[in-house]
Formats: sequence, C-alpha cells, structure tokens
Amino acid sequence: MQVTASKRTTLIEKTPMALSAVTAEQLDELGAVDIKDYAAQVPGLRIQYNGPGANRISLRGVNSSGEATVGVYYDETPIAGSTGVSSDAGGRSPDMDLFDVDRIEVLRGPQGTLYGASSMGGAIRILYNKPTQQLEGAVKLGYEATDGGAPSNNQELMLNVPLVKDMLAARVTAYNRDAGGYVDNTFLGIKNVNNSHSKGAKLQLRYTPTEDVTVDFSHSRGTTNAFSSSWVPAYGDYVQRSQVKLPYKDTTEIDSLTLNWDLDWATLTANTSYQHRDSTYVSDDTYYIQTYKTASSCASNYGVVSCNAQQLTDWNAYVDGQTPAALIHDGSTRDRTAEVRLTSADGGLIDWTIGVFSENRDNYVASEDTLADADSGIIITPWNLFYRRQIWDKLKQKAVFGEATWHATDKLAFTAGLRWYDYDKTVTGITDIPWDMIGAGYKPLSSVDASETGWLKKFTLSYDLNDSVMLYATAGDGFRPGGANQVIGLPDALTAYRSDNLWNYEIGAKTAWFDHSLLFNAALYQIDWDDMQVSGRTLNGAFSFLSNAGSARMRGAELEAVWRPVAGLDLSANYNYIDAKLTADQISDVVSGAGRKGDAVPNIPRSSGMLAAAYRFPVTGAMDGMVRLDTTYVGGSYSLFRGTYNTWKDSYTTVNLRAGLESSDNKWAAYVYVQNLTNEVALNQYTRSSTPPYESVTSLRPRTVGVTVSYNF
Repeated sequence: MQVTASKRTTLIEKTPMALSAVTAEQLDELGAVDIKDYAAQVPGLRIQYNGPGANRISLRGVNSSGEATVGVYYDETPIAGSTGVSSDAGGRSPDMDLFDVDRIEVLRGPQGTLYGASSMGGAIRILYNKPTQQLEGAVKLGYEATDGGAPSNNQELMLNVPLVKDMLAARVTAYNRDAGGYVDNTFLGIKNVNNSHSKGAKLQLRYTPTEDVTVDFSHSRGTTNAFSSSWVPAYGDYVQRSQVKLPYKDTTEIDSLTLNWDLDWATLTANTSYQHRDSTYVSDDTYYIQTYKTASSCASNYGVVSCNAQQLTDWNAYVDGQTPAALIHDGSTRDRTAEVRLTSADGGLIDWTIGVFSENRDNYVASEDTLADADSGIIITPWNLFYRRQIWDKLKQKAVFGEATWHATDKLAFTAGLRWYDYDKTVTGITDIPWDMIGAGYKPLSSVDASETGWLKKFTLSYDLNDSVMLYATAGDGFRPGGANQVIGLPDALTAYRSDNLWNYEIGAKTAWFDHSLLFNAALYQIDWDDMQVSGRTLNGAFSFLSNAGSARMRGAELEAVWRPVAGLDLSANYNYIDAKLTADQISDVVSGAGRKGDAVPNIPRSSGMLAAAYRFPVTGAMDGMVRLDTTYVGGSYSLFRGTYNTWKDSYTTVNLRAGLESSDNKWAAYVYVQNLTNEVALNQYTRSSTPPYESVTSLRPRTVGVTVSYNF
C-alpha cells in the first residue's frame, strides 16, 4: 500500500515510522462516518468526545488542555479548532465527515519537522478521492434505530464529471445526516433531547494542463445543528436535568488550492487554504448561579457583616431572578495557511524535501449569560444579557523546514530533519457587561502578547534486514505554541504561558511473513514532555486559564497485525500499552496545578486493543457476501490527576457486527449491522465539580441496529 505521510510516495511497510493507514474499503466495512468510528483501528489513538464539535484528539498519551497536540489535515489543509475563552483549541476539534475518502493516514509520535506546531503527539491526514476523467457516481442511504432512542437516517451522494477531455474534471459530494437522540431531559420533559442534524457538500476541480502539472481546487461547507449529549449518572443512564436546552451550531467552510508540478528532478507542491468556522454552544449556568444563595454572598453584596432576614430574602430573590440562565459561547475562526515545498525525485543517493510554511489565524469568542424560559428551557429572545466577555485571539507563525534521507547502502538509510519556526500570539479581551455577583467586574479593552522562535529536529536510522523485515530507530521533538490569558483578576505573572515541548525516542520493526499474508509491526517508545501547558482555575472557580508546570514521561508499546490465512478471510488486531505519568510536580513559581510526581496522565488507559475478523465469500456468480466482527477494549483511566473531583472511569469492551451482500461488479451493496452489540454503557468523558449536578458524562451510543444500501454508476 502506498502512502504519502513523509510528503513523498512510499510503501507503508518501507516507511520508517509508526504509521497506520485506513483504506476506503475498511471505512466502508466499519460504516465509519466520523473520526470516532475508526479510532479503534489505530493503536494509541484516543478521542475524548465532549459533545458535538468538541473532540480532544490524542496519540501516545500526549493529552492536555491548550493548543492541539495532534495535527489534523484535510488533504493539504491543516484544520484548526476554535479556541474558546480558555484558549483550549485542542478541546474543540470539529467533527469530520468521512464520505468519499480515499484513505486516512495516522502518524504516531511527533511530526515536528514536516508538520510543525501542534503535531507533538502525531498527525492525522484525511485524503479524499480526487476528480477523474470518468463519468461516475454513487448513492448511499442508511437507517438505524438506537436502543431507547430515536431513529436516525443518512443520505450520501457523489458525482464525478469530466468537463474537458484529459484536462478538467469535477467531483461533487453531498451528505445529509439526522442522528436520533438517546438522552432524556427529565426536568424539561424532553425525550431523546440530544438529536442532531448535519449536512454538507464539497466541490472539487482537477485541472491538468500538461502531463506534468496538476492543479486541485476544493470548496466544502458543512453545518451541524445538535444538542448536548452529556448526562448525569446520579439520575440514571442517559438522563440529564438541565434547566436550559443546550444547542450546538457549527458551520465550517474550507477552500483549498494545490499545485503539483513534476520538474523531473523534483516535484514542486504549493498549497494555500482558508478555513472559516462559526460555532455557538450553550451550557446551563443555573446551578452555578444558585450557589450564590448563601448568607456570605448576601453579606458581601450589601457590604455588611451579616444580612438580616429581609436582606437575605431580597438577595435570594435577586439570584433566582437570574435563572434559569444560559451561558452562550459564540465564536468564529478564520485560518489562512500556505505551504510551498520541493521534493526530490526518487532513486538518488539522497532523497530530500525542503519547504516554507505560514499561518495567520484569527479567533473571536464571546461568553454571554442570558435568561431562558423556565418551562421550555429555550433562550428568551431578544437576549437580555447580564454578563459578556469578549476575546480576540491572533496567531501568526512561519517556518522553514527540510528533511533528507541518505541511502548509505541498499539496506541502510539515515534521515535527518530540521525546522525553524517563529510565532506571535496576541490575545485581546474586554468585559463590557460586568457581573459583580460572581466577581466579574468591568474590564477595559487590553492586549497581551507572547512570541517565540525555535528549532525542531528529527533523526531516523533504518535497516532492511531482508525484503520482509525493516528495523528502525528514531528520535524527534515536537512543540505547540504558547499564548496569553485574558482572565478577570488573573495576576500578571500568569498572563503569558510558554510553548511546551517533548522528545520521542523510538525503536520499531515492520515485518511480513508467509509470502506477505501476515503483516506484523511493533514499536517501543519513550516520550519526555517538559514545561507542560496545564489548566488552572481562578480562586472563585469561575474562570480557567493556562500556565506551564510539571513534566511527564510516556513509555509504551504498540503492536499491529493483519493476516489473511485463507482467501476471503482477513484478521486484524492491535494493542497499545502506555505508562503515562508525571515526572515532576505541576508546581512553578506562579502556579500550583493539580498533578504531582507519579500521577497518571488523565483519560489515557494503560491498555487498549482491537480484534477484527472479516470474511468475504461468493453467494452466486454475480453476488458476494461479507461478514465482519469487531471487538474493542478500552482500559480504565482517571478523569483528573488527583483531588476531590478525580474519578476512575471503568474499562469497557464493545462489539460491532456487520453483514451484507455485494455485487461482484461493485455496482451495489446492502448491509445490516449492530453497533455496541452488548449495549455497554461506555463512558468517554467524566467530569465532577463542586456545583450541582456535581457530575457529567458523555458516552458511546447505546446498541444501534441499522441498514445501509448503496449504488454505484
């Protein structure tokens, strides 16, 4: 199988890095529509699903608040998460639709040389099918029912049209998905409250004026309207009691233009991309506000030692008058990137890649409190804001990079890479509607700045023991940008925070056995992570901020195997073991974080793995059958480093089953499937706090039975 993870075309088994590739056929077998559906196929890949549009992606245990630790790419376009008021872009990675995808490549370990900032844990590349000179199309329809929930349906369409013979072609894809809810809001009396609707379309043009030049243009737009999937275990499985409806809206547009020019001795690749994302999500502030119905809050408000009975009554009435309260997070992201690189032709003594990169990202977010209707939970319009904080975040970065591989012999190769980077981040904020009750007074417009320049390195040694066994050793570092906080009442010493960085040391083997019917890969690694970006909270608990404190060490092992013992039967497995712990207390001169030396990194299971079997067999001369069984195990993990609100999340095992009929000419197919066959209550995220309802979780969807039919023409 060919991949382009090293920004040149190579065979996956001859690429000296920990690399997984998920093909279009595998995605179809899985019925995958977003990143959560294929995560189990990649050892060490974890998706913390905190709700629609709020995915935190990690690889090899490199997991914390702040900028993303895993770079995500649509073809050549890096995808940015929205930062929010706490500068936590890594926690709001968008949902990624996977219709008409050629393959997905997951690069494990830091990819700083070629991929730059925010790929310190690895990188994910989603590579879409491109327009061809063939008139073709596809239609896919699906319907499913969830145990205890509402039904779901989806429709997908692809049309490829040649416009000018051998020169210009267009490819259009579109999708529409209605996902039925399965969480009930018993306070508002709404069943299946967490329904969602998403739709999108993508236009691609491929222009080939000569045999050596290819120009690709794409424009995509996707929208999501959904409601929070969080629920509270104390109320029962899949039950929430929010007094406010919790909608989420997201619109993302991406434009990309890519030139590939074969110069014979090298290939010139130039890309420019623009991403525009608008999102709004709502959380329930009611329970937090009601914590101010205390005698001490009353006394503070009136400026007295203690309130009399009438003052306390008036104060409680005032607090009640600000509920039910909806906290609205309204934001936008505009990200402009450009990269130009030159990659040498294959076959020389030295293979090399050189390039330049630039990014300009503008974020805006407002946090606003307003009232909701007590009966329906719907936000009252026009808004009657009693608090607003606005933040503008600007990130500019540029880089020059290069990587070269010296083929010392037919078997031995040495790779070295270097990347120079420079970034500047400016955060501007204002609190123009103050809320004295929670200590959020008026704050005038102000700006803080953080900047840094540095180098990233990579060294790899690979040796082909024979045609079936390759050994490699690699060391490389990665980083993500620092920044600045705009938080009310934060001391000056905590305003700016630095980039954090890590080194990865790894040895691995890629092997093939029994005439390449069995592929087995293994990797051992250690990651040393310094100056970690950590999340803290202000003394009143109202606001979060980022700072630097502590260090961590990850030691792990990854195993992958694919075996075809007989024709038609494919067996696959992976296993990931990781011991991720702090090696220093999260304490600095200016901040004391939660973690202490020896604590496990939160939300990272020590063990996880997957077993799958797929069998294809002839039914008639024109029809084949298939059946696939997947079993996934995710070990237990802690929700925090330590403290009162730290919670252990139990391990879980899920089983998915899929069976179908396919025409031998690949014209049509029909499948039935069951996801989460054993109806496991599998917790993904667990949060506890000092205010009601004291805990909140997100989880996998309950058992779901569905059918999919498709037709290609």
